[in-house]
Amino acid sequence: MNYFVIYTIYVLILSLLMGISTWKLFKKMGYNPLFAFIPFYNYYIIQKETNHPKWWVIFAYFPIVGPIMMTVFHIFLMNKFGKNSFAQKLMTVFLPFLYMAVVNYSKDTELEEEDNELYLTEDEKKAHKKETFLGSITFAVVFATIIHVFITQPFGIPTGSMERTLLVGDFLFVNKLNYGFRMPMRPVAIPFLQSTIFDTGEKGNPKDDPKSYVDAVDLPYFRFPGWESPKRNDIVVFNYPDDSVHTAIDRKDPYVKRLVGQPGDVIEFREGKLFVNNKPEVKMGDAEVQHAYYVNTSSQLDIPSLYKKLGFLPVKEFQNGGAYMYRFQGLTDKYVQEIKSLPEFVSIKEDILPKDSSGIAHKVNAERNAYTKNIDTLNSIFPINRGWNIDWYGPLKIPKKGDVVTLTQENLPEYKKLITKHEGNKLEVKNGKFFINGKETNQYTVKYNYYMMVGDNRDASLDARYFGFVPETHIVGKPMFTWMSLEGAFKDNGSDYQADGWRFRWDRMFKATNTGDANKTSYWWLAAGILILFFGWEFFTGLFKKKKNED
Repeated sequence: MNYFVIYTIYVLILSLLMGISTWKLFKKMGYNPLFAFIPFYNYYIIQKETNHPKWWVIFAYFPIVGPIMMTVFHIFLMNKFGKNSFAQKLMTVFLPFLYMAVVNYSKDTELEEEDNELYLTEDEKKAHKKETFLGSITFAVVFATIIHVFITQPFGIPTGSMERTLLVGDFLFVNKLNYGFRMPMRPVAIPFLQSTIFDTGEKGNPKDDPKSYVDAVDLPYFRFPGWESPKRNDIVVFNYPDDSVHTAIDRKDPYVKRLVGQPGDVIEFREGKLFVNNKPEVKMGDAEVQHAYYVNTSSQLDIPSLYKKLGFLPVKEFQNGGAYMYRFQGLTDKYVQEIKSLPEFVSIKEDILPKDSSGIAHKVNAERNAYTKNIDTLNSIFPINRGWNIDWYGPLKIPKKGDVVTLTQENLPEYKKLITKHEGNKLEVKNGKFFINGKETNQYTVKYNYYMMVGDNRDASLDARYFGFVPETHIVGKPMFTWMSLEGAFKDNGSDYQADGWRFRWDRMFKATNTGDANKTSYWWLAAGILILFFGWEFFTGLFKKKKNED
């Protein structure tokens, strides 16, 4: 069913509940009782009668923001009828339509007399100021939620899959409008929380963690047009397709990778090197592509000095007599030369899996932590029947909208998840025949565009080589700039070594993320302007009011 049809039904149901539970109250305020049933106008009347900003009403039915604003309006209405004790406000918040109905149909419910500010006691004045302050805080939360949900969202980098390009401890702002804003599919939710309110710990089942959204209110996928489409070499934030805990697309854990394959492209890895449409990948200036290497040394490396020199540490250390071997998870060509210049250096070899090795690969940073604990980190290479691995992968064609796929037993693992999980169909195989939604057919027309997302740290990235195609439905947006970079913010569970403490990486802060240029534009001026506006707003408005009063 169409997104807006379902959302209209949602609005009408809420308006019906509002009308049934408040029509007598509207009549006592001097209005036609039918006005209580009219979306937006019912809340406009409440704002008017309670002397609050009427334009707040535009947020009444917004996804995620709407329930907050409705709660505020309900409290305003109950205050109008003298229901302003803590217990009464609590019932208004958690049992809104039920409690308001009790008040609505009660015989002794009457309007409170309007307070004249000239005759207010000190306690009443304090209560009035407190209510005004809480209203301002509420609107500030609502405004921040609107920015977070509809325009841009902060996102942290907890793992090294994009290392050197994006560092562990980088915090980004993601633009949700470039590719077109995706409407929330779970509109009733707690602001600022992605999927759960809190986790039950390592021993608990992630599926038992309390969700931050209401699963029952389920809207279909809809995206407004953007001013650009995701293109090859973009860094993209998307929802993890194989999240086994959260079925709501927009509530799945967010991932950030580089888009290496567009719809219709053919991608292939040969000895760990990426080829697109049978040509070597074209790397952007900011792409720090790296691979894993084994380094043999004549003696043990001085780890603190190595960290000072390179800015990162080896993942594993192996000792064999007096000689040592180290596995570095991700080295660029530049860092390979740095390693070769070490006095202890003996030899170096890239860690490349044999072409005929198993399709099950060990991945260093797939361990569960605070950010990945809700993710199924099975290391099966996609699709499971090809016998590929991360270094020898493909060729694989990426589906595009309108493609007609002829299903066979051989390509079924390639398209099964696309047909069932991503596009919502029922697929069955009976006696070698294919049935889609109960109808026998071996052909399927692809509904969405798909992409391949791969980390720049090629040997330490849980990416499309494991979870397969990323549908357009899962794309969140495009990182704009790094607003904070904090070394040591997240622990690297895959390493034998850890850097001591943490520090700000000032040179990375407020730098553009997705330009493709090696030398990024700085946005310090924008940050300074926002801070001046934020902290100086009341000062400047106060000066303006003072001047106006003097005139």
